[in-house]
Amino acid sequence: MTANGDRQFPAALAAAMAVRLECIGEDGVDFEPYKSFLTADETTEWSRAWTGNGELNGDDFRVFGQDGTGGNATFWLVCPGRELVEQPVVFLGSEGETGVVARDLGAFLWLLADGFGPWEAATSYEPEPDWAPQANCDLAAIAEQFAPDCRASAAAIIVQATQEFPDFDDTIMKLCR
Repeated sequence: MTANGDRQFPAALAAAMAVRLECIGEDGVDFEPYKSFLTADETTEWSRAWTGNGELNGDDFRVFGQDGTGGNATFWLVCPGRELVEQPVVFLGSEGETGVVARDLGAFLWLLADGFGPWEAATSYEPEPDWAPQANCDLAAIAEQFAPDCRASAAAIIVQATQEFPDFDDTIMKLCR
């Protein structure tokens, strides 16, 4: 995978993000998808601002959405030799929150279908006192179409991702200045 390769969404992500765009404000999930990945320059600017590290270039990330405070959902390009869709999905919050939310795109699709966004998956506290995840049939259909073998509950997806990438927070904090 090239660092500054194609910035268009893979078909599965594009389909899911189109559905998520229609759900903003309706389901209590704090996730606003973009229509394409941030550009290389935008990603570099974001990674430098988030870490305070002017030496970073942002090549290890493909940012595809944000929460209401500006925290970003992104692919973390940490697995050499794997395609973009096989890379983990992570969240880097505006207040320093970090979390691996899904081990790959297939798992992320099922996380969305189960009514979670990246922020809800990455944080340990409830978004709102009365919030409860609401499964989404349209997102489930997309997950079934593109990732039938990845079906799991949001809780299982989060645990799997955290176990597979236990050093994510430490790795990101080492980049911070």
